[in-house]
Amino acid sequence: MKLSMPRFDQAPVLVVGDVMLDRYWHGATSRISPEAPVPVVKVEQIEDRPGGAANVALNIAALGAPAVLVGVTGEDEAAQSLQQSLEAIGVKTYFQRIENQPTIVKLRVMSRHQQLLRMDFEEPFHTDADALARQVEQLLDQVKVLVLSDYGKGALQNHQVLIKAARARGIPVLADPKGKDFSIYRGASLITPNLSEFELIVGRCEDEAELVSRGARLMRELDLGALLVTRGEHGMTLLRPDHAPLHLPARAREVFDVTGAGDTVISTLAASIAAGEDLPQAVALANLAAGIVVGKLGTAAISTPELRRAVQREEGSERGVLSLEQLLLATEDARAHGEKIVFTNGCFDILHAGHVTYLEQARAQGDRLIVAINDDASVSRLKGPGRPINAVDRRMAVLAGLGAVDWVVSFSEDTPERLLKQVQPDVLVKGGDYGIDQVVGADIVLAYGGEVRVLGLVENSSTTAIVEKIRSR
Repeated sequence: MKLSMPRFDQAPVLVVGDVMLDRYWHGATSRISPEAPVPVVKVEQIEDRPGGAANVALNIAALGAPAVLVGVTGEDEAAQSLQQSLEAIGVKTYFQRIENQPTIVKLRVMSRHQQLLRMDFEEPFHTDADALARQVEQLLDQVKVLVLSDYGKGALQNHQVLIKAARARGIPVLADPKGKDFSIYRGASLITPNLSEFELIVGRCEDEAELVSRGARLMRELDLGALLVTRGEHGMTLLRPDHAPLHLPARAREVFDVTGAGDTVISTLAASIAAGEDLPQAVALANLAAGIVVGKLGTAAISTPELRRAVQREEGSERGVLSLEQLLLATEDARAHGEKIVFTNGCFDILHAGHVTYLEQARAQGDRLIVAINDDASVSRLKGPGRPINAVDRRMAVLAGLGAVDWVVSFSEDTPERLLKQVQPDVLVKGGDYGIDQVVGADIVLAYGGEVRVLGLVENSSTTAIVEKIRSR
């Protein structure tokens, strides 16, 4: 499956569910309490993070997608902290505030990146379900996907009203389910239980075949569009009516903390579907996102650059020979990480010491070096019959093996002007003894504020001279 980054900025998502505040007390431990055999933590830092449905909205916004959040809180300091942190990153919040009830807070005491204690402050909310439904219906016309982030805390009490309202508008509904009764999610486009939640409903599955058959039966019973079972270290399984199961392996390189991983999965799914991706593609992206977030401490979000870099690794485009599409993805990621992109071009028919020295000098002008080379037909037009000596795939392979070169791409025109307009490198480099105004494409680069630099060539190094020497012998 070929992955690409969606246009998340065109993918508004509405999240409805149980919002929480994840609070962390960080401090050092150096002694045991004389009152009880427990460590004494000297609290040095207090950190608040959005949790539950708020973390789903945070993840959506971190990907660059417009996020709207409807939930229930108390009328207290925790609710204010939640609203301020969410609105600071662009999430539009619509909280039903209930007096004399606390906002749900999960307090974790941390020392040396280890959780020593968790305390939950919560009471089931007496939600005004009709008012919440009216609020959701007013917002549905502004979004492309509805997410029900259900933690069973009382914010969601009328699931069917919300699902039917969204489906009537042709809006997909994604639900992260909880509890022993999945019938409340009947008609959803997709539900995303973890394996424990799934087996609580259908019974223990001894193998994948049993998981698939019981999942298919559940989809028929509940009229579900699809079912995604997240399976921890065994990855994910996507089931759809009339489609073969899709099993995706776990992508985590190192698991540090699984807190909030389910939120990351459903948020990436929702944003990807809202951006127009098909379901298998969206699930593959969510699987990559989950692999990133479990390597972080506590409730965390992943950013577009992080996901983009994971896509690059998946597509093998961190270095080497790239297609134009892969190159544009790689350069976008490099810019997101503050890297300076250098571009040079040529035929590079027979690679010699002059080329190697020149490319090392070019790479020194920035952080990433793109080498664009003429394809075989354009080399023949430029150099005449009998050239190139080496076919384009071999020339690209040799260049990609040089330490100074990050990415190699080919072009079919006589000049790289089309490439320059699309890639827009920070620096265009050319070797020779002519002025900047004579460099092909210099006007394009200078027009958008880039730089053009001319580097000297190594003397007595020439592909043409090498070819003529071989011929004369």
